[in-house]
Amino acid sequence: MSKLPDLEALAIFAKVVELRSFAAAAADLCASKATVSKAISRLETRLGTRLFNRTSRRLALTDAGRLLVERAARVLTEGEAAEREALEQTSVPRGLVRLAVPMSFGLSEIGPVLPEFLAEFPEVSIELNLSDAVTDLIGAGFDMALRIAALPDSSLIARRLCAVPRFLVGAPAYFEKHGRPTHPSQLAGHVCLGYSYLPNPGVWRFVNAGGEEASVRTIGPLRANNADVLTPALLAGLGLAVQPEFIIRHALADGRLEAVMTDWSPPPIALHLVMPPGGPHPARVEALAAFLARRFSRARQPASRTAS
Repeated sequence: MSKLPDLEALAIFAKVVELRSFAAAAADLCASKATVSKAISRLETRLGTRLFNRTSRRLALTDAGRLLVERAARVLTEGEAAEREALEQTSVPRGLVRLAVPMSFGLSEIGPVLPEFLAEFPEVSIELNLSDAVTDLIGAGFDMALRIAALPDSSLIARRLCAVPRFLVGAPAYFEKHGRPTHPSQLAGHVCLGYSYLPNPGVWRFVNAGGEEASVRTIGPLRANNADVLTPALLAGLGLAVQPEFIIRHALADGRLEAVMTDWSPPPIALHLVMPPGGPHPARVEALAAFLARRFSRARQPASRTAS
């Protein structure tokens, strides 16, 4: 005897007893009468006893069949309930979604919009993980992630939502003291505040509208694994940094920071919605994915303040 019980045959047996007919059970299960007969024969062979006494007009349980029928009915009931519950989970947004998001973007952009989603889908809950480190979605059990990068090829499903502009910025007080760079090569003489999760954090790369590329090795007193942490040092006039628009949007708009060397741009990056492969995904996951896509797929015009 195999280790696992023949649950299918037990469920079919319970359905035959319920409807008192092989033919009626086959019709109810959308199966052939032969399939039902084979399942009963398989179960009888497995148990080493007959479960029915059958004639052309009558179907009656044996003693063994009467002993088995109550438990078999439970198997059928529990199986139907489990399948119904699983179907509800996939068709109606309900349950927990685990979402990984970069720290600063999560605080400034995701946190403010989640109340709208939770109000629209009151049976969905979200576990939000904030970290600038690249999360192993599959290994850590996340349903999806937002990533800001130029994504490499991978087995994950990635959807580009929008570009994320970046600017070389500093405070007016810094520029008054050190001057404004106009070419990447001049950055070697400037104080540069760094972000640790760049592919090569000690080297800044730029490209201009003509496709010309330039890179420079930078030095400075501060490097951090979160870009928000650089903002106080920038505002204090301690150096320059390449920052995403969503982090320095307000400081650019009110003049506390200025973007320089604007005819040169860091390599383009974008906001991506990333999900593990496979599917279909549960309705709760699809609902959050669609909501985030609606909110962040729109073109975003950065508020900028430049200095020549």
